[in-house]
Amino acid sequence: MRASDDSEPIRRVLWRLAPMIYGPTTLFGLGEGAVIPLIPVIAAELGAGVATSALVAAALVVGQLCGNLPAGWAVARIGERATMIIAGALALVGVGAMAVAPVLGVFAASVFVIGLCAAAFGVARHAFMTTRVPLTFRARALSLLGGSFRLGMFVGPFIAAALLWVFGDEHATIWFFGVCLVAMIALVAFGPEPEERLGPPPAFARNAEGDAVTAATVRSRREPGTGVVRTAWRNRDVLARLGVAAASLSALRSTRQVLLPLWGVAIGLDGSTIALVVGVSGAIDFALFYASGQVMDRFGRLWAALPAMVLMGSGLIALALTAASPEPELWFALFAAVLGVGNGLSSGILLTLGADVAPTSNPAPFLGSWRTLTDAGGAAAPLLVSAITAVASLPVAAAVMGAFGLVGALGFIRWVPRFVPRARTGPKPGPDAAV
Repeated sequence: MRASDDSEPIRRVLWRLAPMIYGPTTLFGLGEGAVIPLIPVIAAELGAGVATSALVAAALVVGQLCGNLPAGWAVARIGERATMIIAGALALVGVGAMAVAPVLGVFAASVFVIGLCAAAFGVARHAFMTTRVPLTFRARALSLLGGSFRLGMFVGPFIAAALLWVFGDEHATIWFFGVCLVAMIALVAFGPEPEERLGPPPAFARNAEGDAVTAATVRSRREPGTGVVRTAWRNRDVLARLGVAAASLSALRSTRQVLLPLWGVAIGLDGSTIALVVGVSGAIDFALFYASGQVMDRFGRLWAALPAMVLMGSGLIALALTAASPEPELWFALFAAVLGVGNGLSSGILLTLGADVAPTSNPAPFLGSWRTLTDAGGAAAPLLVSAITAVASLPVAAAVMGAFGLVGALGFIRWVPRFVPRARTGPKPGPDAAV
């Protein structure tokens, strides 16, 4: 029987459960996307300066970075659903503390807690998709997952603007985040359980030796004994090679988010023009999220990863060369669009590669390490841009980060074929279809 025939019933069930699978991610993204732009504003109202406000905003990323490994442990021990409910409840407490925070320290700690919960939520849903989605359409399913979060982050700032216009208070966005969290918890707690509807993991799940992973195997391997640290050590080869290449992609994404507004300021554009250019770049990025999954499933992971890295890396270098041009505004808009295309083509790549190389029977501990590594790349990029700009200039920072991206592209060329052989659509996935 063909693999596509085997996976067709699973595809139908996943489609029916799409609101349950993708709805919580969208709700969390909507709330977070509405709050993030106003975190520095609220921090400033509590007495923070510009530098301190930036640190408070960075607490969200730091919390997510710190939460990935504990989240992997929690998902492996208590399951995806329980982890998401607990994370949602804890995030609700954090949102309440943000709304009534009397001092800056409480507000910063609450932002950190939200980051921890975002990590737990992300690992839980990533682990579920890894064990239940067949290789034949894994990239498309994970691109939809990434697109669901991007939808929330894209629409969230517009909702925040509307709330500010109606209420005139930045705290209204925090309460909106709380409403989203309540709806998310209710959906996860009382909605249909995808794990129960799909039954035990199907026979397409295979271990590194090519043996089918049965439900009994999954249950036995979810017992304590293969913790997060031990799993990371056993998979150190792929983490130190493919994981570092994936971290370079995450660094390019963060560089785009930080550098584009700074570049607009440096060439003398007003805030509304910068917001328009960045918004158009984000719209292009969002419009391409599903195309990335189509490319990865049909042609292989490298066909999406490599163009994305080359476009973003070369786009940053080319942008650096336009610093002294007579029309910097035109080049800024052009290369912002190029970076949007590159980032859109990379949608779902980190999720898909992590799922491809994770141990199939119990992926959560590995995914915690994988996401920690990629998030570290994203967290380090703004610091590098800031340091290089302080020592040299913003164009030099753009060129250096672009060159770093091209080196990362070489890493994908070297390590993707080794660790992620292209998924077959023939009679049955071979032993190397999933590592």
